[in-house]
Amino acid sequence: MASLGRPEAGTRVVGKMIAGVGPKFPQVVVLVGATGDLSRRKLLPGLFHLTSAGFIPGYRIIGVSLDDISPDEFRAQARQALEQFATRKLDEERWTAFAAALDYVPLTAGAGMLRAAVERAEGALGPAAERLHYLSVPPSAALPAVKMLADAGLVERSRIIMEKPFGTDLASAVSLNAHLHEVFSEDQIFRIDHFLGKEPAQNILAFRFANGLFEPIWNRNFIDHVQIDVPETLGLGKRAGFYEQTGAYRDMVVTHLFQILGFMAMEPPTSLEPHPISEEKNKVFRSMLPIDPAHVVRGQYTGYRREEGVDPESDTETFIALKCTIDNWRWAGVPFFLRTGKRMAEGQRIISIAFREPPKSMFPAGSGVGAQGPDHLTFDLADASKISLSFYGKRPGPGIRLDKLSLQFAMHDTGMIDDVLEAYERLILDAMRGDHTLFTTAQGIERLWEVSRPLLENPPPVRLYEAGSWGPKSVHQLVAPNAWRLPFERAWRSPNPTGA
Repeated sequence: MASLGRPEAGTRVVGKMIAGVGPKFPQVVVLVGATGDLSRRKLLPGLFHLTSAGFIPGYRIIGVSLDDISPDEFRAQARQALEQFATRKLDEERWTAFAAALDYVPLTAGAGMLRAAVERAEGALGPAAERLHYLSVPPSAALPAVKMLADAGLVERSRIIMEKPFGTDLASAVSLNAHLHEVFSEDQIFRIDHFLGKEPAQNILAFRFANGLFEPIWNRNFIDHVQIDVPETLGLGKRAGFYEQTGAYRDMVVTHLFQILGFMAMEPPTSLEPHPISEEKNKVFRSMLPIDPAHVVRGQYTGYRREEGVDPESDTETFIALKCTIDNWRWAGVPFFLRTGKRMAEGQRIISIAFREPPKSMFPAGSGVGAQGPDHLTFDLADASKISLSFYGKRPGPGIRLDKLSLQFAMHDTGMIDDVLEAYERLILDAMRGDHTLFTTAQGIERLWEVSRPLLENPPPVRLYEAGSWGPKSVHQLVAPNAWRLPFERAWRSPNPTGA
């Protein structure tokens, strides 16, 4: 009988092992918080796809949570999660193999029972098996979960994935890292940011460093300003207790938007290896000037204080927009505008780079040059990525009239959209391989809390905005004399699968 989680000889495996993508050795995954929302929506469907597609050579998954349920009940919950949230068709044969590799230990059973479950899994997979601990738990439960893993003797041959937030200020981040380092070394810790796991975020590296057309103009001489804009239409859901402790800045800017900024603004690494890339990102963070509260707009959507679990006098921001600057040779004088919020008019995830306009125009008055703003290079960070380059071109006909035109690329155009891994899938594979490229370091996160200190100590007052809007009106003063790219004047062109 073949080991559970491994295809038997002659069994057809959908997909294939791609060199350098998946881990070399079997994996025992300890999923703490296995019955929670993130696990149901992303982690269990992601693990199912990775294992059934053949990315992982052998596996066992041990669920751990507060729920006092049996392994069979956990399998039933996993099946329900796949049926509800998996983006790919559920195949019964692959489900049977996946279900056989699932086990469950309630937290109340203690470290000894968890240790026994891991030993059973490693006995089935062989001595080469490695351990991956995924802490899908609230911040308050992270260190107790780390202690449980230590008490169970599961630190050796292991890696641990931590969910955000990584502290709520500099002192708490330093304390969290110090406690983590008492158990796990820094190279064992993977602080996850699912934004960086998205294909478009990684495509920024390829776009910059593989194209001689763009790298020479990726600096203050040619770029006027940059916008990173991530509005959300969603509200709080059941996260009011968590959100009251964090707000939009701690929840989104430090752990997501600043990480995207680091990728976009970093210097060329010496190689596309984890350490050189992390070092260049950290150089960007070290070059950031402290956030000036005068350059920040905080907002709260009308009705937030009536949400269940929210303080009726809450000062928590559900919206934030800010200007930050990077004080180095490449970016001196170039403002970076960041914006995110809940219950906004659209859900988007874009980076928009505005290029400087020509120093002098030869075109006659009324020709339209400059009338629709500067040229922009825009990255859509949705899973099915798109890139647009806007520019002025002549309108057909007599005389000189200019219109704003665009070149657009969509991942659908390549015919390879089905090969795109979801963000959590890619990051889980990277952690299994020990690849820190797309993860945050202790040094980097502590520096970001350091530059955040002026804002956290002296936040501007929250301004109300209507749900379904683009935030408080003062955001336009923040970005003036420029304008926000969202909402777009023209929608992205839809891909045409027929090629007509």
